[in-house]
Amino acid sequence: MINLQRLRFQPDRRLAFLQGFLKYPHLVGSVIPSSRFLERRLIDSSGVENARVVVELGPGTGGTTRAIMQSMPREARLLAIEINPQFASLLNSESDPRLSVYHGSAENISEALAVNDLGAPDIVVSGIPFSTISSHLGRRIISKVWDSLAPGGRFVAYQFRDRVALIGRELLGNPQVEVEFLNVPPMRFYRWDKPLDKVKKINGRKYNTAQGEIASNF
Repeated sequence: MINLQRLRFQPDRRLAFLQGFLKYPHLVGSVIPSSRFLERRLIDSSGVENARVVVELGPGTGGTTRAIMQSMPREARLLAIEINPQFASLLNSESDPRLSVYHGSAENISEALAVNDLGAPDIVVSGIPFSTISSHLGRRIISKVWDSLAPGGRFVAYQFRDRVALIGRELLGNPQVEVEFLNVPPMRFYRWDKPLDKVKKINGRKYNTAQGEIASNF
């Protein structure tokens, strides 16, 4: 069970979150940090309690990161990929040895996994604001995430707009959708589960899960 008291942001982290939004508004999804209700929904939707390797894209100042670490198994590993240098520095101050922090773009997920000696992730969760980045970059990120996921893995993106669903639907098919209303703003959760079978057709294109490749023209 999540200890909500431990997951509350400290004042310096709240200030850092606001500063990050003001400095990089296109990279931060909201001016307000995630609520504890969003964190609980993320844990329930992603299934991190059964994961061995988890990747978090755009963790911000670490509220969802700490919720994930508290819920995942003791032997699991969490890789947080954060492009904002101030947020990455805050994440590096976390004392949990299961956490590795990569300062860079989410499209470099394969490199970040290799640098930290991690295999294919079971779960990838994303708080990246796809509505404020280009469609081209959004497609690259989703493609790289899907390529990196282990067969049977899961990709969960939480957003208050539907851009990630529109892009993801083109590449991965229709997502499962949930909404967390007890957050400001209300947040949608989009979930795609990677098939276990060796060859799967997605929107008419063949996808080889063994090689982790999806046909694209990026």
